Amino acid sequence: MKKILGDKRRQLILKWLKEADAPISGNQLASRTNVSRQVIVQDISLLKAGNEPIMATPQGYIFAEETSFSGERRVIAVKHNKEQAAEELNILVDHGVTVVDVIVDHPIYGEITASLHLKSRFDVEKFIKKLQTTGATMLSGLTDGTHLHTLEADTKEQIDLAILELDKAGFLI
Repeated sequence: MKKILGDKRRQLILKWLKEADAPISGNQLASRTNVSRQVIVQDISLLKAGNEPIMATPQGYIFAEETSFSGERRVIAVKHNKEQAAEELNILVDHGVTVVDVIVDHPIYGEITASLHLKSRFDVEKFIKKLQTTGATMLSGLTDGTHLHTLEADTKEQIDLAILELDKAGFLI
């Protein structure tokens, strides 16, 4: 397979991300273009520097074009340890809620936000497995488990029911 070079590769990456229905991993992009994952990371950085709305999620890269979301959106405050993360996230996705991001308020850097875009138990399982296999620290580890999530759902009731269950499980602050 022939290596795809520079600008042509970045334009192909952008095209693929715009056309994709699901996130594309750095490894998948590397395989498609016959370069290393590190080259893809650099390409994504260059595209972002060129004001392309690309977001990195635990599932891979997405083209984050502004959409007119017509459902319910809410930010909630929660606290739990690393071992309880799957339970918290599954409660949310089981109610049809998308966990858009995680936000922590760091004493030095201020607000730090990371995209999640978890919509299903499958997404949650992949996220947790990636945490386990990489040994990475969760962002909420910087704040003793306290963090915020931006949530989206089709209806207010879905979020209300999910929040009620999070409260019963002791996760709400």
